[in-house]
Amino acid sequence: MTEQTFDSTDKLNTELAKAISGRLQAAITARGKATLVVSGGSTPRPLFAQLAAADIPWKNVTVLLADERWVASDHEASNESMVRENLLQGNAAAAQFLSLLPDLTNEAGNLRTVCEQLDQLGTFDVVILGMGGDRHTASLFPCAEEIHDGLNTLEAALMTHPRTAPHTRISLSRKRLEDCHWGAVHIVGQEKLEVAHEAMTINEPTEAPVAVFLPPRGQFQLWSAP
Repeated sequence: MTEQTFDSTDKLNTELAKAISGRLQAAITARGKATLVVSGGSTPRPLFAQLAAADIPWKNVTVLLADERWVASDHEASNESMVRENLLQGNAAAAQFLSLLPDLTNEAGNLRTVCEQLDQLGTFDVVILGMGGDRHTASLFPCAEEIHDGLNTLEAALMTHPRTAPHTRISLSRKRLEDCHWGAVHIVGQEKLEVAHEAMTINEPTEAPVAVFLPPRGQFQLWSAP
């Protein structure tokens, strides 16, 4: 099934947390380790709280972000800070975290290091994306000059400079995000759900980056609640 719709946010987050933890456990059972890619923002915080309580061997899980703002980890806009405060708690505190900002002093060097680390991880087990009202996902913004590169590059990550959102960003590329065993786009709110459905009808990827991951073009599932 390509779309999972729930009548409440609590139910959505409960079921999505179960789906994620089940797939991570299956990966650990099969290969001894698992990778989980998550998104920032406010939407996933309740999901993270439920996921953090999952009874799986988190020490065998590597967690990383789909994108990050070019800010220090203690900055209020830091996705890493949000993940550490909301996901890497409780049982999930044992997980390994791979930062997208190992060197804030050197943009080119940081990107090179991150790409090398991403190449070593192999196919992701689970990727959870979000979506903004402008149909962006990760930091693949329609308004960014780099959007064509983000959707077409063979590199694992790139720097982006959205014109309608603050901060330079580092983002995993479409190709790297699609290299996963299972992916979902997590949407909360009727307005955003309508935007997602509209995006799925747009044929120009640069106008609706999230649509490349969603049906009919993409292979990710849409998980939503009004």
